[in-house]
Amino acid sequence: MTPFAALFKRELLRQVRQPTRIVAAVATPAMIWIFLAAGFAGSTELGVDADMRAFLIPGIASMTVLFASIFASISLIQDRADGFLRAALVSPAPRSSIAAAKIAAGVLMATAQGLIVLLALPATGHAVTLTGMLAAIGVLACIACALIGFGLTLAWRVDSTQGYHGVMNAILMPMWLLSGAVFPVETAAGWLAAIARVNPLTWCHDAMRHAFSMAPSSDPVAAWAVTILFAAAGLAAGVRTLGRSAHPARKPRRTASRDPLPSTQTPDPT
Repeated sequence: MTPFAALFKRELLRQVRQPTRIVAAVATPAMIWIFLAAGFAGSTELGVDADMRAFLIPGIASMTVLFASIFASISLIQDRADGFLRAALVSPAPRSSIAAAKIAAGVLMATAQGLIVLLALPATGHAVTLTGMLAAIGVLACIACALIGFGLTLAWRVDSTQGYHGVMNAILMPMWLLSGAVFPVETAAGWLAAIARVNPLTWCHDAMRHAFSMAPSSDPVAAWAVTILFAAAGLAAGVRTLGRSAHPARKPRRTASRDPLPSTQTPDPT
């Protein structure tokens, strides 16, 4: 078994053996979808070819992937605390395989959880094709790859799971809210639409909505290009971070010289 395969299996088993995290990653977005869909049930001016229930599905699926990606990347901090990361870094296995295995296992689990949300789309009455569903799954995989890669970069610099959760929530939740996940960018205020258009998650949502024929106003080619570049940037960041020689918080400290102090005894006059 190659180092990548062994590490991939370990990461996959770790996540499968924590079903409460999987349930939490799916149940929370599902409840948000139910409440938002019911609350905005009377909204008709969306600017896209879908009702509110269907429109929210891509954003809720990306939220599921977001939560799963946080759980996947936080394993780096746990591995460091357990001593496994140090053992893996000094082993003959390429360091790129460590990052690649973590990202691959995380992407697989996060995409599978996001797919559960996407499967609710036909229940809203919106027409779904097999090609469109496969394309949307590809977008979810790109989102997971980007978020896990950047998450590993952050986890490399943070020493506690509590601090990691706080920083990730402070970054990712505003990023998700400003991505057109719960409102059409086309009908938003000018300043809000401008912020949304520099947010890569906005283009990921547009790519999914193009796949489901919801007809957003953005260019589908541009949406897919940004989505793929977002994934590539996250993958590169994660692999590069774990390829460093030492953890930044673990640099050896310089100690003062321990040379014996010069003797203060005076010479014998005799």
